[in-house]
Amino acid sequence: MPTLLIVDDEPNVLHTFRKHLGREGLRVLTAETATEGIALAEAESPDAMILDVRLPDLSGLDAFERIHRVDPRLPVIVVTAYATTETAIDAMKRGAFEYLIKPVDIGQLREAVARAMEVSRLRHVPAVFDGAEAVQPADRIVGRSAAMQEVYKAIGRVAPEDVNVLVCGESGTGKELVARAIFHHSRRSEKPFLAINCAAIPESLLESELFGHERGAFTGADRRRIGKFEQAHGGTILLDELGDMPAATQSKVLRVLQDGRFERVGGNETLQTDVRVLAATNQDLEAKMAEGSFRCDLFYRLSGFSIGVPPLRERLDDLPMLVEHFLQHCRQEVRRPAAAFAPEALEILAAYEWPGNVRELASVVKYAVVHAVGEVVTADCLPDSCRRPPGDEDAHGLSEPERVQVAQYVRRLIQRAEPSLYRRICGEIDRVVVAEVLRHEGGNQVRASARLGMSRTTLRAKLDQLGFCDDGE
Repeated sequence: MPTLLIVDDEPNVLHTFRKHLGREGLRVLTAETATEGIALAEAESPDAMILDVRLPDLSGLDAFERIHRVDPRLPVIVVTAYATTETAIDAMKRGAFEYLIKPVDIGQLREAVARAMEVSRLRHVPAVFDGAEAVQPADRIVGRSAAMQEVYKAIGRVAPEDVNVLVCGESGTGKELVARAIFHHSRRSEKPFLAINCAAIPESLLESELFGHERGAFTGADRRRIGKFEQAHGGTILLDELGDMPAATQSKVLRVLQDGRFERVGGNETLQTDVRVLAATNQDLEAKMAEGSFRCDLFYRLSGFSIGVPPLRERLDDLPMLVEHFLQHCRQEVRRPAAAFAPEALEILAAYEWPGNVRELASVVKYAVVHAVGEVVTADCLPDSCRRPPGDEDAHGLSEPERVQVAQYVRRLIQRAEPSLYRRICGEIDRVVVAEVLRHEGGNQVRASARLGMSRTTLRAKLDQLGFCDDGE
């Protein structure tokens, strides 16, 4: 169970935090002095910490420095009753995870603690290669196929070098695990590691999340915020879903890559940072450059060294090993007696195309274990999506009449000597697909983007590119 340490000299605050955060499945430890908190941090190795700035025996900044000497990777959330104090800002510059103003909103605190726990997991739980001995719990990159051996060799070559890396691959292939393996085998492994999903954060807030903002920079900016590039000084940042990054943010990231300089949103002070950038994407960045939605200079800065993670359909030799890996996790998680997959079940899995890759396989294994009656997972325990025969047109693309219609359209374009044939056809297909999905979802862009498998930002850009109105007409 994850452990949270709270250090605050107000008993009522400790009681409130313990009451609310203990419900989140956390083991909560408390201390009323900095000395006691430091001792608990040394003895208990908590996963995250909440630290009050004003303590009876030490200043908040001194306490923070001592705690970080115990564990420099421990995410510390600083809380203060003094909104104008510079102590919290100084702590953030020195590596604190977040700071909040008292009285603390419980919802905001829960969200900050959840993010801190995830950061702690990314920093402390290493991503190791299959077969490697780990002295602590680890997330394994499983696979011994020739394709995965190339990935391992690439990680080994680039991890010790202080260069930026672009990790490419379809959704669900394990790009984040590859990025974490690079971090854990790098010379910055004892420094901060922060991951930012560029598609999950609203466009209006992403720049602030990365670079911070000054008080009054925009509506709701009631205090200065230290961004991830400032927090991760000396460490590593993973920019996940890079292809969804807005153009304005791309230009600021480019400047950081060029000379390590940036300004907070709404600020004039130029700040310097030393951060290694890892980026991951499931999109074709070269196609996005051609259409003008991704900067060429940023692509070249990031792709000096790139690693392609193969889709599962290109490494099916690893399928039995992956099934066994996920089966071991399921035995502990769902407490079922399933010990193995029947040969016919493995044959069905091997014949499937795996559009969701390894992430989909993990879900399928869990589904099958839950539906298994005895110790052996049989074919009838698999979800229907995997058990469709290869000739099933719903699962495997266009029917023959549909294929003929597409071929006729292509021939017409060829006869008219249409230039840029591929782009023209893809544009028309995009127009039909987006229009039909929007119509099916009643014009709701949130549901439509989920159905299409793209972020809402990407959908809005696609609507603009195709000339759709705001309502999708």
